[in-house]
Amino acid sequence: MAARLAVAFLAVSSAFLAVSGQKFNAIFSFGDSMSDTGNLCVNGPPAGLTLTQPPYGETFFGRATCRCSDGRLVVDFLAERFGLPLLKPSKEGGADFKQGANMAIIGATTMDSGFFQSLGIADKIWNNGPLNTQIQWFQQLMPSICGSTQACKSYLSKSLFVLGEFGGNDYNAQVFGGYTPEQASGQSATIVDAIGKGVEQLISLGAMYVVVPGVLPVGCFPIYLTLYQTSNAGDYDQYGCLKRFNALSAQHNSLLQSKVWSLQSKYPGARIMYADFYSHVYDMVKSPGSYGFSTNLRACCGAGGGTYNYQNSARCGMSGAYACSNPSSSLSWDGIHLTEAAYKKIADGWVSGAYCHPAISA
Repeated sequence: MAARLAVAFLAVSSAFLAVSGQKFNAIFSFGDSMSDTGNLCVNGPPAGLTLTQPPYGETFFGRATCRCSDGRLVVDFLAERFGLPLLKPSKEGGADFKQGANMAIIGATTMDSGFFQSLGIADKIWNNGPLNTQIQWFQQLMPSICGSTQACKSYLSKSLFVLGEFGGNDYNAQVFGGYTPEQASGQSATIVDAIGKGVEQLISLGAMYVVVPGVLPVGCFPIYLTLYQTSNAGDYDQYGCLKRFNALSAQHNSLLQSKVWSLQSKYPGARIMYADFYSHVYDMVKSPGSYGFSTNLRACCGAGGGTYNYQNSARCGMSGAYACSNPSSSLSWDGIHLTEAAYKKIADGWVSGAYCHPAISA
């Protein structure tokens, strides 16, 4: 199996050597809070949404922009890298989306509501923006972006699509709904199949460059480390991360990588890229100093309490919470999402190919 994947990778890389210095017509992004640039806030933020308050956005924008970070996200850095404007949220009325649009929305899942209803955890999903719905939003924009079906196939074939990450909130809903990580892993194949179908939908519309990120090592995130803290040292790996939750992410990613390679074989004319969110962030946890971080398991923004600086009752943006003096020295921003500094490094890794296979730029 490994030999076949290696041969496939070499074939794909060779086929796209000519795109060094690639210029894309546009970037179209789908996903959740790791990539939402404002869709949740277009019609006014929901009551109690803390990310619309300082210190969110302080590093780059100087104000909260409905991004879940202190500044820019991976999709922002990708846009800058390819000379395109920062992606506008697709729900922004009257916007010009010819150079890109962001369908991502905070809280998004891969699966539709019926999936969570069947598991008895529909109350854990508060946002109606799953993968299928986001693709529908994109299809509604297509006439204004590229015109006819044939014209769109040509235009979109020279655009970059970022599909995810998807899956994180599907597992969050299960775990927060009382399922164990091991039980939640029983749904991984279904979730990954749905992501694969999403990739195929985009290809059918004309996409030829599709980045498919895996999920993150959430066992290293302050929110999980706080909510599921145990006194059993055996529950943690040598870096202080909760092994059971990282195992859930790792299983999802293994299945997703296999799915990406099968799709690459099925669509040899397309460049379908697996972006390794997990390994890059875990490497930052293992060796923070190598990436310029002085803290790896502690949130930059919080009320200063506990080992990990995460409290549900005093989250970033709430009264009593504040940001650390230098967010660029932290991996975690608010205990759930990463800092701009981390997202910049991740974007660089995707473009170069260090953590994206094949690279966005060959």
